[in-house]
Amino acid sequence: MRLEVTSRLAFEFPEPTDTIAVIQAAHATGQFIEREHLGLPNGVRLAESTDPVSGGRLLRGCLSGSVEIEYRATIRISPRLTLPANLTVAPWSQLPVAVLPYLLPSRYCPVDQFLRFASREFGHISPGGARVLAILDWIHSNVDYVHGVSNGTTSAANTFIDRAGVCRDFTHLGMTLCRASGVPARAVAAYALALDPPDFHAVFEVFLDGGWWLVDPTRLAPVAGMVRIAHGRDAADIAFLTTAGAVTQTGMMVSVVDLDAPRTDTPLDKPPYNPNTVEEAALT
Repeated sequence: MRLEVTSRLAFEFPEPTDTIAVIQAAHATGQFIEREHLGLPNGVRLAESTDPVSGGRLLRGCLSGSVEIEYRATIRISPRLTLPANLTVAPWSQLPVAVLPYLLPSRYCPVDQFLRFASREFGHISPGGARVLAILDWIHSNVDYVHGVSNGTTSAANTFIDRAGVCRDFTHLGMTLCRASGVPARAVAAYALALDPPDFHAVFEVFLDGGWWLVDPTRLAPVAGMVRIAHGRDAADIAFLTTAGAVTQTGMMVSVVDLDAPRTDTPLDKPPYNPNTVEEAALT
């Protein structure tokens, strides 16, 4: 599958502010970046670096005033399977050391508060894929997708009480229940095909049978059509923008198009994207 992803973000910085942006497709297993373009305003320079472990890419710099960032890329995605029920989870002593942090509590995932509930609700189910699928079914049956009931401080415990939230809340609760059930789980930021309305999407992965398996606790988008941006312990590690000071978001547009899907119409008001005609971004 070949996907074209586009994002345009606009911000207002009242004063010069150190900023980290994470919007580029990751260099990750199962996806290959065929071409991409990063557009920045004249005079804005951002340093780009890649995490050698996760493949996530960081844009860093000091921004001020009105700033608009545009990212376009064509990504080839390898076939991705949905989570099978028969996958198993390894004992902690046999897990790779790099996986162990994803069993532990983190800022938005108070795992220790859910140990008794997870044992009572899911302990009778075979550990591994079947238990993860049961957790996803429980979330689907008990948590409503509702905007406006959560904010940047909402944790999995809050979502468990409110029984409502958005994608990051579903992901935090799903990861917390998985970790409390002995299954390593990590947050993933992604571009998602068929997500309505289009937005940056938060999902998560579980480590079973020696590999990471992507799941969407909201069931709003197929995992086969997701482009990985970054992964981490929770939303604090995968936010598309992190700043050292005040900032106001003034605009956002996200688009994901399946380039292999049959075209039924050809827009006349938008010329085809040609990377050779667009001024290169200012990177250091």
